[in-house]
Amino acid sequence: MITGELKNRVDRVWDAFWSGGISNPLEVIEQVTYLLFMRQLDEQQMRAERELRRLGRTSTPMPFPEGTSHLRWSKIKVMTDTAEMHRLMGDEVFPFLRSLGDTPDGATSSYGEHMAGARYTIPSAGLLSRVVDMLDEIPLDDRDTNGDLYEYLLSKLATSGTNGQFRTPRHIISLMVDMMAPTAQDVVCDPACGTAGFLMAAGEYVRTHHGDALIDRAQTPGRAPAMFHGFDFDTTMLRIGSMNMLMHGVGSAKIEYRDSLSEGAAGEASRYTMILANPPFAGSLNYEETSKDLQSVVKTKKTELLFLALFLRLLKTGGRAAVIVPDGVLFGSSKAHKDLRRSLVENHKLDAVVKLPSGVFKPYAGVSTAILFFTKTGAGGTEDVWFYDVTADGFSLDDKRTKITDDDLPDVLARWQNLDGERDRARTDQSFLVPKADIVAEGYDLSINRYKEIEHEEIEHRPTADILADVERLNGEIAEGVARLREALG
Repeated sequence: MITGELKNRVDRVWDAFWSGGISNPLEVIEQVTYLLFMRQLDEQQMRAERELRRLGRTSTPMPFPEGTSHLRWSKIKVMTDTAEMHRLMGDEVFPFLRSLGDTPDGATSSYGEHMAGARYTIPSAGLLSRVVDMLDEIPLDDRDTNGDLYEYLLSKLATSGTNGQFRTPRHIISLMVDMMAPTAQDVVCDPACGTAGFLMAAGEYVRTHHGDALIDRAQTPGRAPAMFHGFDFDTTMLRIGSMNMLMHGVGSAKIEYRDSLSEGAAGEASRYTMILANPPFAGSLNYEETSKDLQSVVKTKKTELLFLALFLRLLKTGGRAAVIVPDGVLFGSSKAHKDLRRSLVENHKLDAVVKLPSGVFKPYAGVSTAILFFTKTGAGGTEDVWFYDVTADGFSLDDKRTKITDDDLPDVLARWQNLDGERDRARTDQSFLVPKADIVAEGYDLSINRYKEIEHEEIEHRPTADILADVERLNGEIAEGVARLREALG
């Protein structure tokens, strides 16, 4: 999580904006995001240049073409003429940022569409100079730190979590992506993408495991643009998500504005081969606000159930999903809960239920969750469902979330990749397989405690006669002691 020192640095940047005349929290966040993005672009260019000098080639995208080096963070931060820095930012840097997502044929990518509304609003050269100096001191080497930094900025709005929105920890995202193992042929979607963490991790996985599949679009035309799709109804998140994807070499990812539950799968049904998501658990929506095609699948106002119905609509037949759900989805007793679980087991292929400890999302939320893995078939296919009870994720489960040695996540992945070895595991173990028939017999309850067996340690007790003899002896000693005390007291 974000450290106290880093938090203090962010607070100083925030205070500088407020004292400099920008009092709208959202505006502060956007301006800070753009400046940090500029710095990240420059650092990416430096990495690519180092690879080019050392290896003679690079697959890392180089965002600054010839003639634009003066727009790089490393050049701007050392400018002594603050008035010229201020002019350069408004007249050249922001137009350059808006052009980064343009395609070779002159069209505008989804990144360009979101950035089209981006405005440079820092009012004075002095404020810009101070903020640039402060932001240059913030470490950005670790992507988890970047995500935490965004989350802390969002908390300044006092709305983080109020709509069920909170950042999914990077290590949980990585586990889900590693278990799903996307390929270059997958079309990946996150219908509640936020800052596009799942899409970024999927892109990194494909790049690492499938060679040049995500190298710049100019070198691999037609492949990367259709690979990643994300929807959200928060325009700030759309901009941040688009910038994050562009940073990871997927500038043509489709990050689009959409209220997924209102619009449902209209025009998107059966389009994606993989869904990775942690949808917001916002409680209930009004029927009038909910897509009718989703209501036809599951009659409910619960957002977590509606999102599951949406995922089934969006997936192609044979498509797979890994999604985080609140525990209530696993054992909820309403007709909608039961119908949806029955559908996953009977009409599709439920692959796994990975139970997460309740502190995973602290300090933003203490909700208890699980990861559901399923395949859309439309014709059943569930045989054995794999359960894993995660008790430690490498971090303390309190609000501090400090690094610890206990970590089940590598074991989760190892066991998942060797499911044949799980067949002989007893239900007293941390993971085990449960036949479909047992799940049906339990009314499609998917909570792990329904199937896990507790192994009680056998304790050998002394014979009852011996215990009673000891009690009688102790009573005699007590009576004798009381008698002596009375005699001493006269």
